Amino acid sequence: MIRTGMRRHSRHGKGGGGHGPLALIPMIDMLTILVVYLLVHAADMEILPNSKNITIPMSNSEQKPREATVVMVTRDMLYVNGEAVVTVADLGATSGQVNEPLRAALDAQAQGLLPGSEANREVTVMAEKSLPYAILRKVVASSSAAEYTKVSLAVVEREQAFSGLAGV
Repeated sequence: MIRTGMRRHSRHGKGGGGHGPLALIPMIDMLTILVVYLLVHAADMEILPNSKNITIPMSNSEQKPREATVVMVTRDMLYVNGEAVVTVADLGATSGQVNEPLRAALDAQAQGLLPGSEANREVTVMAEKSLPYAILRKVVASSSAAEYTKVSLAVVEREQAFSGLAGV
């Protein structure tokens, strides 16, 4: 009687030996490890605020940027860490190299830094690539006047730039 039962199962495609229930514990362990891995490696890069009004140039560097104060310059407005500061027209109309509203906004951002970290003040400038150099020079001069020691220009990472091109 036992043999007929085994034959019946093998005839219906269930196999003779049969496998026990699915082992869920090892599968849950592997999924947990995968989730932890993805969370740890997702925090490796800094995500800069992006605006639809900015087309950033392509990078040639392999080095990753550090966290810094972000100055975003669109075609019509300048923002410091997402807060509107001055229009580009007003920035261009400034007679001197240093724009006082921008310098004051950068000084206000520096107040949140730890005491004694004046030597490590960094600013990242995200600017529309079609803006004239005179505008960028005033942004850099205002950053220097606010005692920011490192000024970086944001660019698109090489792999991201090539993936956006058609036929590449």
